[in-house]
Amino acid sequence: MSAARGLGLGRRVRYLLTRARAINLGNVTRIAREAAKLARKPVALVVIDMLWSSVRYETGFQDYLDWDFVLLTRRERRTYITHPKSNHLAKKLNDPELRKIFADKAQFNPRFDRWLGREWLDVRSVDADAVRDFVTRHGVVMVKVPDSLSGYGIERVEATEITDWESFRARLLERRQFLVEDFIAQHDEMASLNPSSVNSLRVITYFDGDRTHVLASVLKMGNGGPIDNFSGGGMYTMLDDDGVANSPAFDESGATYATHPLSGTPIVGFRVPYFDRVLAFVDNLSREIPEVPYVGWDVAIAPDGPVVIEGNPNSGVYQSKPSVSGIRTGLLPRYRAAIGF
Repeated sequence: MSAARGLGLGRRVRYLLTRARAINLGNVTRIAREAAKLARKPVALVVIDMLWSSVRYETGFQDYLDWDFVLLTRRERRTYITHPKSNHLAKKLNDPELRKIFADKAQFNPRFDRWLGREWLDVRSVDADAVRDFVTRHGVVMVKVPDSLSGYGIERVEATEITDWESFRARLLERRQFLVEDFIAQHDEMASLNPSSVNSLRVITYFDGDRTHVLASVLKMGNGGPIDNFSGGGMYTMLDDDGVANSPAFDESGATYATHPLSGTPIVGFRVPYFDRVLAFVDNLSREIPEVPYVGWDVAIAPDGPVVIEGNPNSGVYQSKPSVSGIRTGLLPRYRAAIGF
């Protein structure tokens, strides 16, 4: 498989024009105010810098806040992989037809069934009695919109909450929550971080046709909600190559946490169990559909080892937050060394 040869000027220009048409002034102002407080600069100057950075470094506005661009030098900014750059890579590298398998969990689950570590069913293909049998047998399940993004439509359901199974199935169909999955039992050490959700890893990989390159490893945690997604109130911190979190986590608002606010478990110094097996696990996952080589894998740590939650062909971007970690360089050099763009 040949490496990417640049991200394409035309694609970059089209992306920037799309972003310009979709600017949310309220969101820009919110981010600028947060960044201005950090740097003690006038908000107007920060807004100008945000707009310049979006053109010069292809930096999304949330990227600007998450990675403290307001504090970085030009040389440091050039080391960051950003969401626009990652989106360009995903479009360039991943087969547009086969990536549909990843975009639809109802297609992903049967293809990756042997790595899921849990039972599941599609309510469109069964009746209410089968739904009742499945949910009552497991006690707790997750219902999902199979083609949603950022955790939208994911809900935790307990069998004891349901009294009318025909109505329950009809509600799932109406809400497009077609997928029902057994709730993942996670390793006790992972559960100790936050008891309200499965706390997962995002491992971003690139498969070059021979070798799987791990581009980033991330520890994600919920914060009271049923999911650990950033957009759902969760937080993340980066992991080193041994699966250890060396920096506090942060959430979408920029708040930071050296210990989890609900459990009191230390985040700094947390070591993910079975991390060596996680690396072998994502290597196997990456070889299943080599035509989609650039993927962000969501992996849970069950009591006996890793299981896959989903694969994201728009891998997402995760890097250390400079004001929290002290690390003022991003992962773009690591991406370039692996992919060759």
